[in-house]
Amino acid sequence: MSDEIAKLEKKLRPLPRWLFMTRWLQAPLYIGLVVAQAVYVWQFWVELVHLIGMLSSKTPSETEIMLVVLGLIDVVMISNLLVMVIVGGWETFVSRLGLENHPDQPEWLSHVNAGVLKVKLATAIIGISSIHLLKTFINAASYDEKTLMWQTIIHITFVLSAIAIAYTEKIVASAKHH
Repeated sequence: MSDEIAKLEKKLRPLPRWLFMTRWLQAPLYIGLVVAQAVYVWQFWVELVHLIGMLSSKTPSETEIMLVVLGLIDVVMISNLLVMVIVGGWETFVSRLGLENHPDQPEWLSHVNAGVLKVKLATAIIGISSIHLLKTFINAASYDEKTLMWQTIIHITFVLSAIAIAYTEKIVASAKHH
């Protein structure tokens, strides 16, 4: 396999070969996202310790517990988003990961491309936005009407954008099949 790749690379003219190699400039960006994910793991544990600490110091209200738990879910969803961007982006734009037949290979990775990745990211962003909006509504007394309205409008904008992205991807995919 590597002999075939070497032969193919030798066939490429110098400029296209150089341009193709520039994809590796993205590697530090993905490594940086791995560091960002480590920060989210730290944030998760800090919030979890905070939740446990709440139980030892007083009896928290259901709302207080729910807000902390929603914060934990938010961190997990953002971490999931990071995994999609890191793994899917690397596979799509930098280099194949070579995970075929690996028992832990994510199902979605076998058919990932830029369009599929955009739709998955858009739906993940909607999930994250939903958690933020739910936290805001649970704690609505702490916010003014303008904040509530704008957070709702922004969430609806994310939903409509995701629908538009998914529809566009569907049109592109069906055009490729014809």
